[in-house]
Formats: sequence, C-alpha cells, structure tokens
Amino acid sequence: MSPDRLRQPPVVRVGARDDHTLGAGTWPRTVPAVDQLLREGLTLAPGVTFLVGENGSGKSTIVEALAVAYGLSPEGGTAHGQHSTRASESPLAEAVALQRGVGAGRWGFFLRAETMHGWYTYVEQTGGNPRYPDPRFHEMSHGESFLAVLASRFDSPGFYCLDEPEAALSFSSTLSLMRTLDDLARSGGQILCATHSPVLAALPGATILEVGPWGLRPARWEDLELVGHWRSYLADPARYLRHLLDG
Repeated sequence: MSPDRLRQPPVVRVGARDDHTLGAGTWPRTVPAVDQLLREGLTLAPGVTFLVGENGSGKSTIVEALAVAYGLSPEGGTAHGQHSTRASESPLAEAVALQRGVGAGRWGFFLRAETMHGWYTYVEQTGGNPRYPDPRFHEMSHGESFLAVLASRFDSPGFYCLDEPEAALSFSSTLSLMRTLDDLARSGGQILCATHSPVLAALPGATILEVGPWGLRPARWEDLELVGHWRSYLADPARYLRHLLDG
C-alpha cells in the first residue's frame, strides 16, 4: 500500500478536553450542536464536510472553534498570520481537543466571510504570500477577491475551514468554489464548511451534517430542510410569499 493511502486527514476527530470549563447552561454550550460536540465528540470525514443549518444553530461557532484549535487565525488566514481587530470568538476552541491525522501536514486556511476585509489589510501591511505576490484584494469586488484567495491559498493538502463562503459569490462563482473544493479533496485536503447554499451543499461525495435544535445529524442533500424550502420557493415564489406576507 502506498504512503498516500496510509496518510490520515489533518483532523481525525474532535472531542472535549478533560479540563474544559464549559458547564451545562453556559454559552455556547446552550446551543444543542455545541453541547453534542462536547458530550459525544465528532469524527471528521476526509474530503469535504458541510454544516448546514439556520442562523444561530451553531455551525459557524463550530467551524470557528475547530479553526482556532487547529492554530489558524480566528479572523481568517493561516497559522502564520495571526491578526485581530476585535476578539469576538467563543470559548469553545479552548474546550476542544483535535486528534491529528498521522502523516498529515500542518497547512491550513480559515476563510471567514465577515472578516475577510480585515485579512486583506493585514496581507497588504505584511507583504502577504512569500511564494508569489498577492493581487490587490481591496481593489477587487467582494466576489472577485474571494476567488483570488481561492486561487492563491487553496492550493495544497491541508485543513480548510470556511464560514459561509457563498456570501460573496454569484451562482457561477459558487460553481468555481465547488471545483476548488473538489480538487482539494482529491489531492488529500480536508474541508469543513458552514453554508446556507443548497448549490454548494450539493457537491458530490461531500458529507453533510444538518445542524439545528436536535444538535448534529448526518443528512442527505435531498432531505435537508434548506433544500425543501428553496424547492418550494422556486416552484412558486408568489404562493410562498403570499403565506409569508399575508399570514
């Protein structure tokens, strides 16, 4: 068997630290998905894993915590580019421990939609990528800058955390992101992504965890509440909105 076959993904499993202090009833453990993560742990599959759920369900909190526990900058970027405008991350990162994969590299990147402009400023001030010059992110549109980050940073096996990356992307750009994630997974990369996009979540071969009042549960794309709502809306927007606006 080849060495590549023996290599594990960067993160095999997430569990609670023995000495963590997040007791029942304290935030963010009041979020069912976070409480389940601390009680039961979570095995992360190789390739792409999507966390799909409503606002406040805990998906972004979990992605942020795993990114920080891995050593990535909490406001986006790599382990080598720690920067902060205002500390706002939850204490969950200090309560979890990661089981690292045997033979896996340490490279990673955290793409956090809401703080990427701060990361662009950090890159400009520090000189950015030592391997080749970065484009001038601030002079691009929001979506163009995201695609430029994908081209310059999502280029090798590692652990990639993404928090709602579709926020800046058009339909066609979301398809470009899907191609990037698929290429990464095929090359041995591991991706954890929180998303509201039924397009992105349809990536073939991805693991989907639906996040909600029940906690975390495996799901098929066609069974997601998100997909059901979009199907109903697109089938007849007027009827859907009539129930919403006249109710």
